[in-house]
Amino acid sequence: MAVSVPRRRRFTVDEYYEMARVGILKSDERVELLDGEIVRMNPIGSAHAWCVTRLTGIFAPLTGQIVVWVQNPLRLDAFAEPEPDIVIVRHDSPRDRHPGPAETLLVIEVSDSSIGADRGRKRRMYARAGIADYWIVDLNADRLEVYRNPSSGRYRTALLYGTGDTIAPLFAPEHAVDVSEILGQQAPRP
Repeated sequence: MAVSVPRRRRFTVDEYYEMARVGILKSDERVELLDGEIVRMNPIGSAHAWCVTRLTGIFAPLTGQIVVWVQNPLRLDAFAEPEPDIVIVRHDSPRDRHPGPAETLLVIEVSDSSIGADRGRKRRMYARAGIADYWIVDLNADRLEVYRNPSSGRYRTALLYGTGDTIAPLFAPEHAVDVSEILGQQAPRP
């Protein structure tokens, strides 16, 4: 007798929004849609919140050229709408919908308890969507992981940066950032 393995039912972004509209998902629930699966988001701790605030300040001087999209939805495809900590989107992005891969210049996840998902599932999703520049701020290891050159659903380049290193996003190579500043290991810029 053949054994049948149950298949999971994936939800679309539209179905996800309908669940919120009719109250299946509560407005204060911290969830995101990853590959058709509704996933609870971890609570935001102090170190995480301060890092997101530092990153917002680091990219604020460029706001005439870009939009700093903070902890908001990023629609990758019909089955994925994660809520990264920081997304840098083109200034001319359409204002009638959430940004998608075509408008996205950089995605940053700040990780402590979410490091496994950020390195695994989310990294694969961002690579599949063609996000050219993906950063993970690993608060546990005090380092920055940078992933670039997406191809065939994975990143071909992975780089590690630590205290004393500098990094520039692909969209603004002249905007070098001190990794120590991202990690909170020095006073912020004036």
